Amino acid sequence: MKAPEKKWHRLWKGSWSALILALMLVATACGSPAASGQGEQAQGNPAPVAQQQAQPVADKPVTLQNNGMEMTYPEAPKRAVTLNQHVTEVMLDLGLGDKMVGTAYLDDQILPELKEAYDKVPVLSDKYPSKEVLMAAEPDFVYAGWKSGFGDKGVGSMEELEKAGIKSYLHESSNKAAPTVEDVFTDIQNIGRIFRMEDRANELVSKMKTEMEQTTSKLGQVDKPLKVFVYDSGEEQAFTAANNYMTALINMAGGKNIFDDIQKGWADVSWEEVVSRNPDVIIIVDYGDKSLEQKRELLLSKKELASVSAIQNNRLIVLPLSAASEGVRGPIALKILAEGLYPEKFKQ
Repeated sequence: MKAPEKKWHRLWKGSWSALILALMLVATACGSPAASGQGEQAQGNPAPVAQQQAQPVADKPVTLQNNGMEMTYPEAPKRAVTLNQHVTEVMLDLGLGDKMVGTAYLDDQILPELKEAYDKVPVLSDKYPSKEVLMAAEPDFVYAGWKSGFGDKGVGSMEELEKAGIKSYLHESSNKAAPTVEDVFTDIQNIGRIFRMEDRANELVSKMKTEMEQTTSKLGQVDKPLKVFVYDSGEEQAFTAANNYMTALINMAGGKNIFDDIQKGWADVSWEEVVSRNPDVIIIVDYGDKSLEQKRELLLSKKELASVSAIQNNRLIVLPLSAASEGVRGPIALKILAEGLYPEKFKQ
């Protein structure tokens, strides 16, 4: 048996040597600049953008200041619930419908182009869902448009949700004094960061800016802004927009809110004060228990307002609440306001 063993040993040794040589040749080829696609780098040229990203953004925690808290989002949420229409539309417009396990609280109809995506999301409640209903959806992220969403009549505070292992975000532009259009853009971009979709968020903001600039360019220079009164609701007195997002939109549309000197978002004012400030145009915010026609009739028939220029000239503009909120409808709201204030500038 010795001779065959020696022969087999020689054969095995020769085969093993050949295998090692082959592996060395493959390794050398893979390590060469041409094989690794790094030939240009070896000559001093920069790597493509995709190669420069050593660590994907999705692997990095995102930390933001929100509602006076430092919030860290270790990963992109997978089971989101939205409270309030304008933030629901932000999510859907960012293409995040497949990350939503629930939504609640519509003011009116969802944007037509977002309806197909919206119809695939479970509606948890007409208003704010109970805590039990929310928890049954097993969310890992809750996004509210108004502070009331995280209040006593809402789903619980952000701190309570955090203790339950649920991340959250409050749309800050809806809950601060004198918000600007840029504040809305920041909220949209923050959601893009949280869901690791910054490029998509930036694209949406860029699109909104372009559409708004198209309106302001047609509007041109306005030397004497029209005086505007915003009617939300109320009979004995008027509930109106003071120093809020609508004021920013009215300014962009070439108007001036007659109650922008009140340093809060919304306020009750007397009809006598409305008459005193004599608005040229009245904006009716369309939503709530009273229909648009009921609100219109109230204004036109109210004796106290008979001498007001807007009533005498029947200058009434209708703005849905969803358009007046700090969401993706900024370009729509601006166009409605600008065309209503200065129709002559938008005639074809």
